Amino acid sequence: MSITPGRIIGVAVGAIAILGIGVYGPAMLLGPLPAVSVTVAEGAASAPSGADAATVTLPAEGASAMAVLGDDDAATTLAVGGDTETVPIGAAVKLVTVLATLDSLPLPPDGGGPDITIGPEDYTDYLRYAAEDARTLPVLPGEKWTERDVVRAVLLASSNNHADTLVRWAFGGVEPYVEAANTWLAENGFTATRVADATGLSGDNVGTAEELTRLAALALADPGIAGLFGLDGTTPSVAGERNVPDAVAHLGDAGVRALTRGYTDEAGVGFVYTTTVPALSDQPPYRLVGAMTLMPDWDTLDAAVVAAVESSAQSATPGEVITAGTPYASVEAAWGDRADLIASVSRTDASWGDRADLIASVSRTDASWGGSVAEASVTVEPFTTASSGSDVGRISVPTAAGEVGSPLELAGAIRDPGPIWRLTNPAVLIEAFFADQQG
Repeated sequence: MSITPGRIIGVAVGAIAILGIGVYGPAMLLGPLPAVSVTVAEGAASAPSGADAATVTLPAEGASAMAVLGDDDAATTLAVGGDTETVPIGAAVKLVTVLATLDSLPLPPDGGGPDITIGPEDYTDYLRYAAEDARTLPVLPGEKWTERDVVRAVLLASSNNHADTLVRWAFGGVEPYVEAANTWLAENGFTATRVADATGLSGDNVGTAEELTRLAALALADPGIAGLFGLDGTTPSVAGERNVPDAVAHLGDAGVRALTRGYTDEAGVGFVYTTTVPALSDQPPYRLVGAMTLMPDWDTLDAAVVAAVESSAQSATPGEVITAGTPYASVEAAWGDRADLIASVSRTDASWGDRADLIASVSRTDASWGGSVAEASVTVEPFTTASSGSDVGRISVPTAAGEVGSPLELAGAIRDPGPIWRLTNPAVLIEAFFADQQG
């Protein structure tokens, strides 16, 4: 039998047909399918439920700030209002006076500490400040005050003559104190706060409200200072201690413990304070610190402080970070099947506002403080087909105590496309085959 061109063509066509049936068909029908594509839902990157919580309310007048104290006693800023630039800070300077002094000459755990003798300069200061109608406490030459009593006079009575007495004893004079205090401020990361005296009467004492909350946090972290303000739960008296009036106390009926308060022409009405707001379950309450300066009058300040405290309590509420049943993403197969990915459980946790860079200092997590949570992430393991209700991914949200999350389940099935689609889409399947080999 002779081999003709026609016969050769026929054999080739037959061989191709056999190969097509024997190789192409099984390859297309049994080969791997391409993985589904994932689309993250718009807005899923910032869980929206916390955004509806109340916000911390601060006045537009003056300069103010509110912060929460973390487990490490550091201040995490919750809100800043009014002027954010460097401004006069008035009597709040007395926090620097005490902190810089106690940094090298701390109060003893018990007793009043070393004696400080009232000298001629101290008595002259008392007479001068009294004549100027500035805050003072009477002293006489030769009297002995303990360090603890002098610090109490500076903080609780806001006594200007005792502020000068303290730094004169600790640093040798007001000028050496100013130099040392500004060095102390710089070493402790205060970039805006600068002092010109120990009393706060000079308009050259400047800072920001936000840095004042940090000073308040440092003061409250010192057990000796916290005890003077009655914030240690015991406030024991020391035998022989002097009767120092609590002249800075203000708005106590609003749940506020004043740390400093005063008025100067340059700084206006100023106030640094602390308060608490409840936490959930058996956790201790959150301690907040606030600062206001440049306020026009006491009525305006009082209303602003009450509003700040009340709004802080309202904003320290649980925020639902992840809501069960909410679609946070969707998947779609090359053959058209589509399904939402929904959270299977709800998660309630803290957002601490939108300050994701700061939340690590506060480990308790039951407050939203009126802000959205940190950016969430959605992860989905590659898959091709799955039944409805299958867990195929996860949504995760960073919080102060660590990451919280929920499985993501399919709201509908992604089924095999069937033989017709497989046989008519060879390019997609061949690409999936090579991707599977590389994986």
